[in-house]
Amino acid sequence: MKLRIGYELDYDFPQPTPMILMLHVHFSRVSELDEPDHMRLDPPVRVSAYRDGFGNWCSRLVAPQGRVRISADAVINDSGLPETIRHDAGQVPVELLPEECLVFLLASRFCDSDRLLDLAWQLFGHVLPGAPRVQAICDFVHQRIAFDYNDASVTRTASEAYREGRGVCRDYAHLAIAFCRAMNIPARYCTCYLGDVGTPPPFPPGDFAASFEAYLSGGWEMFDPRNNVPRVGRVLIARGRDAADVAITTTFGPNTLVGFRVWTDEVIEA
Repeated sequence: MKLRIGYELDYDFPQPTPMILMLHVHFSRVSELDEPDHMRLDPPVRVSAYRDGFGNWCSRLVAPQGRVRISADAVINDSGLPETIRHDAGQVPVELLPEECLVFLLASRFCDSDRLLDLAWQLFGHVLPGAPRVQAICDFVHQRIAFDYNDASVTRTASEAYREGRGVCRDYAHLAIAFCRAMNIPARYCTCYLGDVGTPPPFPPGDFAASFEAYLSGGWEMFDPRNNVPRVGRVLIARGRDAADVAITTTFGPNTLVGFRVWTDEVIEA
């Protein structure tokens, strides 16, 4: 299956403004692109690039004063199959974890697992360690949080999401990650493209999606507490400790986002 993926972000800047963008398809899937996801800027602006500490590809620029459009449009190959989870995957003892996993056991800006430690063990301590425990966490979070775009908050932590019982996909991911870390399961936040392939209409407006990966025996496994069902066509963009590490745009000055469009659509081939 082929997917057309892309975005258009329209900003209004009252003055020249530095930006960091994290919008390219993750390096682990670049080889599956039929058309590169080149970033386009209108008006044209010089862009430099670097890799952050988690291996994500980042773009750096200074947006000029006035209206600026940032966009990309590409085609990527996908299996077309629903995601699979190894339900028999076990939990890896902390002392046997690879060193690169250890940072994903620690509390972070939005995944304040230290505040949820006792609650996590009360809720999930009786569940079989490994994939069953992570799935139990996803089931709980899926039921605990009511999804509403109007409830989005850029400052809400995992513990606040638990108390308030509302939020958007990043809040589902943050709470599940925090519970996993409290249970000694490494978990990392993922920003992705995710369309509606294989789901019934009506379809919501396109957007980027948050999910997370948990480290179990055999490696990292993707989980999605927001949807909590296997999905088709998830395309990874970036990974980090939480949303602060993988913001799609970070601006260093005043601005107004005046237009936002994201697409992840199946390409129907004749």
